Amino acid sequence: MTTVFVNGACGRMGQAVLKAVQEDKDLTLVGACDIHGGADTGSLVGLPANGVLVETDLAAALARLQPEVMIDFTRPDVVFDNVMTALAHKVSPVVGTTGLSEEQKSEIRKAAEVNNTPAFIAPNFAIGAVLLMVLSKQAAKYMPDVEIIELHHDNKLDAPSGTAIQTAAMIAEVRAEHKQGHPDEKEKLSGARGADYEGMHIHSVRLPGYVAHQEVIFGGLGQTLTIRHDSLNRESFMPGVCLAAKKVRGLRGLTIGLDQLLEF
Repeated sequence: MTTVFVNGACGRMGQAVLKAVQEDKDLTLVGACDIHGGADTGSLVGLPANGVLVETDLAAALARLQPEVMIDFTRPDVVFDNVMTALAHKVSPVVGTTGLSEEQKSEIRKAAEVNNTPAFIAPNFAIGAVLLMVLSKQAAKYMPDVEIIELHHDNKLDAPSGTAIQTAAMIAEVRAEHKQGHPDEKEKLSGARGADYEGMHIHSVRLPGYVAHQEVIFGGLGQTLTIRHDSLNRESFMPGVCLAAKKVRGLRGLTIGLDQLLEF
């Protein structure tokens, strides 16, 4: 069984992870951390009390407990330090927090190699969202004019979402960079056409009521194609999270994207 430590345990995603780990027969919860400490990790999520309490000092907890895996759903401004702390203790981070820069990912890759400890980052752990990205990459070979609309709850801190950026990056692998729309188009309001990723436009919506949703819209002569994925609750991410926790120790260096763990 894989021993797991959950960081950001008291947040909404953290609590969903706590519950999923405790209910998975191949995973063992050995510890948790959050700025709000003290709660029993079983009682916190409506399961029987287990005596594993939420702690507040990440480095001290990892040093004492020595888990194999740390699952992190915290915030973009702290996730990098959390990951580097885990790798320094030879604990494999499985990261769902988005917002890491390319420079930070490069530093994580180096630290994973130096510490001989694999790391895993996924912009989205929903298997349906991964299929959306894979299918979008295939479609872009034949319909290269594409725009992305991502919709999330209004407490999400980064925009565009990591899923949207990863989708655009995968499409860019098979699509020649080119500007879309009329060459003389002008925005009457700055940002009206969204963010630009190698000529593709990405639009971010933030409203209460949403969880995580994305549309990839392709346009062609006399036709359009829309691929959409909807996460209706946080439980939709848990099969992917648990899969990554089980497989990360068998990887090397830094792996990005749940598609790397699936067979197509």
